[in-house]
Amino acid sequence: MADSDSDYQVGPGRPPLHTRFQQGQSANPGGRSAKSLPALLADALNETVVVTIDGRRRTITKREAVVAQMVDKSASADLRATKMLIDMMKDVEHKAGDAAPPAPRRLAEADKEVVRLFVARLRRQILHEIEEAKAAERPE
Repeated sequence: MADSDSDYQVGPGRPPLHTRFQQGQSANPGGRSAKSLPALLADALNETVVVTIDGRRRTITKREAVVAQMVDKSASADLRATKMLIDMMKDVEHKAGDAAPPAPRRLAEADKEVVRLFVARLRRQILHEIEEAKAAERPE
């Protein structure tokens, strides 16, 4: 910086001293003003609206209203709505399929005993039914 204010030359890249930010002052005190498109879309879809369904007024989100209208139009044979609905369902099923299924939990000893007794009872019942079927086939 210059030794005195009188030696300071104003020009490209050298703004006048009185227009510079004061020390401790932020360049953007209001912060970033624009949200991203996904955030704007999510906010808009989460707003609530009042709708009348079967003569009753209900408050639902715009997201729920859009889905309900799409399903209703699809049910009334609107082919575009039906295609969009099927595409949405495929996308949801695909995303649900991507998630790994939860690991099966181990059975406790008491549960294993219940399963063992159940299997034994089923085996006895099946053998009994086979014997009854053979007895019914035998001529007497």
